Amino acid sequence: MNKTNLIDAMAEDAGISKADAKKALESFLGNVEGALKKGDRVSLVGFGSWSVSKRAAREGRNPQTGKTIKIAAKNVVKFKAGSDLQKSVN
Repeated sequence: MNKTNLIDAMAEDAGISKADAKKALESFLGNVEGALKKGDRVSLVGFGSWSVSKRAAREGRNPQTGKTIKIAAKNVVKFKAGSDLQKSVN
């Protein structure tokens, strides 16, 4: 399912226009992104939670040349599925 499919499904399920569904989805995604940028955790009980984790700088290898390279530190987004979501998938 891609973004367009999700917008179509949301519009049909909620009985709203596709434009309104697109606005709602973009608002949700923007708010999650904004919270994660601030370092907050976003949690939807039963569905899952998003959080930001710091990945330390480390050394790696270029697979083509075998030379050691330095990989910079960065923040990564993590998603942990909630119990209800995990049960529905299994």
